[in-house]
Amino acid sequence: MHTKYDISKLMDEGRTVYVRPVQRDELPEDMQEQMGGRDTIYAVHRADGERLALVKDRSLAFALARQNDLAPVTVH
Repeated sequence: MHTKYDISKLMDEGRTVYVRPVQRDELPEDMQEQMGGRDTIYAVHRADGERLALVKDRSLAFALARQNDLAPVTVH
């Protein structure tokens, strides 16, 4: 299945945000100290890669996005 599709028409004009896990060692030291023993937190990013938020778990990331009228999707 190597058919290419143009999905640009499916995008919702800037409302899509991406939720991805962030490992402790990817963050600056001062942020690592605030993780409360967690090894992984979740980031919400705009399509251009700008990080909008860091939260403690995936469900909170999705809730935060939806509360701000954004459409969250998971990336790996």
